Amino acid sequence: MVKFHKNVIEVVLLISIGLANPFGADGFAYAPNFITKIISETTGKEPVGLLDIPSKSENVEVDGESSQNDNNNDEKEGTSSVVLDGPITTRFPPEPNGYLHLGHAKAVSFNFQVARMFPPTGRCNMRLDDTNPSKENQEYIDSILEDVRWIQSGKDPFPDSPVDDERAENNGPWFGKVHKTSDNFQLIYDCARELIKSGDAYVDSLSADEMREMRGSLTEPGTNSPFRDRSAEENLDLFEKMRAGEIKEGVHIVRAKIDMASSNINMRDPALYRIKHESHPSTGNEWCIYPMYDFSHPIQDSSEGITHSLCTLEFEDHRPFYDWTLEKLMPSGLITHRPRQIEFSRLNLKYTVLSKRKLIQLVEGNHVHGWDDPRMPTLSGIRRRGSPPEAMRLFCERVGISKVDSFIDVGDLENCIREIMDDTSERAFAILKPLKVTITNWEGPEIKECFEVPRHPKKEKLGYRTVPFGKEVYIERSDFFDLEGPEGEANDGRKPKGFKRLLPDGMVRLKYAYVISCEEIIRDPDSREPIELKCKVYPETRAGVTPEGMNRVKGIIQWVEASTAITCQINQYDRLFKTEEPGKATGDFLDDLNPDSLEKLEGCLVEPSVAIDTADLIAKIDQHDKESSNTSNDKIYHSELAYQFERSGYFALDTSSSPGSTVFNRVVTLRDTWAVPEKKKGGKNNANQRKRGGNAPNKSNNGAVLEDVRRVAIRAGTILEAGPHPDADSLIVCKVDCGDEGGELRTVVAGLGGKIPFDDLLNKKVACVTNLKPAKMRGIASSAMLLAASDGSEGVVEKVELLNIPNDVANGELISFDGKEPCEPDEMMKSKGAIKAFERVKACLKVGTSGEALYVNDGKEHKMVSSGGAVTVNS
Repeated sequence: MVKFHKNVIEVVLLISIGLANPFGADGFAYAPNFITKIISETTGKEPVGLLDIPSKSENVEVDGESSQNDNNNDEKEGTSSVVLDGPITTRFPPEPNGYLHLGHAKAVSFNFQVARMFPPTGRCNMRLDDTNPSKENQEYIDSILEDVRWIQSGKDPFPDSPVDDERAENNGPWFGKVHKTSDNFQLIYDCARELIKSGDAYVDSLSADEMREMRGSLTEPGTNSPFRDRSAEENLDLFEKMRAGEIKEGVHIVRAKIDMASSNINMRDPALYRIKHESHPSTGNEWCIYPMYDFSHPIQDSSEGITHSLCTLEFEDHRPFYDWTLEKLMPSGLITHRPRQIEFSRLNLKYTVLSKRKLIQLVEGNHVHGWDDPRMPTLSGIRRRGSPPEAMRLFCERVGISKVDSFIDVGDLENCIREIMDDTSERAFAILKPLKVTITNWEGPEIKECFEVPRHPKKEKLGYRTVPFGKEVYIERSDFFDLEGPEGEANDGRKPKGFKRLLPDGMVRLKYAYVISCEEIIRDPDSREPIELKCKVYPETRAGVTPEGMNRVKGIIQWVEASTAITCQINQYDRLFKTEEPGKATGDFLDDLNPDSLEKLEGCLVEPSVAIDTADLIAKIDQHDKESSNTSNDKIYHSELAYQFERSGYFALDTSSSPGSTVFNRVVTLRDTWAVPEKKKGGKNNANQRKRGGNAPNKSNNGAVLEDVRRVAIRAGTILEAGPHPDADSLIVCKVDCGDEGGELRTVVAGLGGKIPFDDLLNKKVACVTNLKPAKMRGIASSAMLLAASDGSEGVVEKVELLNIPNDVANGELISFDGKEPCEPDEMMKSKGAIKAFERVKACLKVGTSGEALYVNDGKEHKMVSSGGAVTVNS
């Protein structure tokens, strides 16, 4: 048995009593990573709010013997013994030459969150690296600041951050004002002059082609420029003339004097300044020479007091020049602060493109309807489509931080959106393709009654909405299968397998209302398609009642009352590309555009409460826009009005909506419709089961990041043999049927010696973790883990119980969690990241007050369930 010194005892995997939330007040948390480790080592400060994962170097006690796990092999980035002073300060520094996209979302989220991990003085600056006037404009600047405000909305501001009452655009979730590299053009110019004076830079007069030819290659060294040995005086004179606008573009360029034979091409006399006779969005015509990004970057970091400059991996080879610049300029006194550059992997997504060049091509080629097209991976497009900012942050935190580039399935982003919207979105009835239903035995007025139904099934505090019911209603066309019409003929007069909704002469329940039966079909004379159903209502079935003598009606469908329903347009958005790597096959990413990425549905119907909510929000937006500036931190967006249209998906109000014209965008479907369908297996596994953890590759996961709990294979099993371990009294050895193909039994070594009588273990139905790497326990290999609960006591007084799985559950069935998407277990959780994910899951497994096994995440309880019912403990 493995005992961690945290007052928690594991019986291979133990669920501790209690409901502590390991994610902290904000609900989300990053796992410990090499960046937080570096910051701690260079500042002496410990981060807060990280997930509580046992360290690899933490001592553990194994059957009374002391052992220590392998040392953590995360790259240390050449950690210096110098301790950095001052508050931990990061920055988000985009170039204002395009709209922010999902890749920037990761950088925004991590830079801000790292600063928050080091309270009370941690801070994150907002910077615009505006060094190239050719590609920058105010439109991009405004959109970038709006996107950062949006993605960080709902987060607490940094303590003591000053507020600018005169320039509202400076105010946001960042610390202090919006910094611009252009604010320090004079300082950067002075730094270049200093390098020229010290002989570390020179003015080169080679043409661009000549410079490229003399630069060398990855295998051949470069050649010194013939102008490299100009005197400092001549270089300063030429630089002054460049500054004064006396030199044409392309004639001269300022370069650092480092080493043209360096193995790192970035150190072969990189450019520092170039001539551009162009107006700048912030400085106008004050300058006609502009610094290169690699040169201005460390200077601006230093001037802002940045302690840790977090960059993506493509800047790793640029770090030597970053450090060289600081080393050369620090003695001059022009800069006095020494920041540290650290690189992490960028975000790459399947089924999309994040290249600015390709995004511009999509917009300018009219393949999409602008930068905020809801199919675009831009933050403005994602916001318009309806994704909550919390979902973006959750996705970034689940992707995590590493030094390895990887492609993440966009389905994992969609799962995060579903998870957040399921919790936050109110429910409503919407009919996308209406079919009229007339109640033939209706008596009294057209609208007989109104039903008060919950806005959210799990959140009573959101209140109730009024849903009218009357003689005429509309249902979804797909909820009626016409056995006697064209679709029935095409299916040989048979209903689709598993179809439980309305059929000719059949019955169905209208949710919250009554059971109806179809008695007559009115058809279009030409197409023979149904255009109206004549139905009978059963008044005694009101509000879910099944009267005595009537069989329970299994099918339940949504509906809207005809006279009060509101017509709207619904945009059914799907993925913009139809392949995981657009352009891989043909070389042109446009060849892989998905022709079905947008379906516009006119004449859709929604219940009247949606129209009331829509009118209220539009009025609030109009009022807010009159009273506040576009730079307001509390800007209201149309997409904040979002619903789960029952059985259809999650939808949000589009910006084109007005009081007389309502448009909704589909954000995501209720389930992932792009997942690879799984083949059914025979034997003991029923058709609803997923792949065995550890037996076969999980193609639907395909290495993509999933929510941690969905990566773990917890399966039902039966203990067929149990006995003592030959070399350790505290251990037992079991043979467990986990439903593996061929009936092969698993050997499980568990720390249950003296805890549970062997007779009580035989034929016991148990929960097993089946996709962890097998481990030897005192000489015997254990290929699974048993889930048990402990009362938290120590030693012989500790009480331990195995989890109870209902006896009728098949061995091998994958246990799921109420309110979570189906699990997609890793083939084997053996990598460092997978092991950390498993540790995070362990920290969230609890036992509720009623004995249910729970997964507690973000303050929400998710019951562990099987096909036979809940998984429990006896006490």
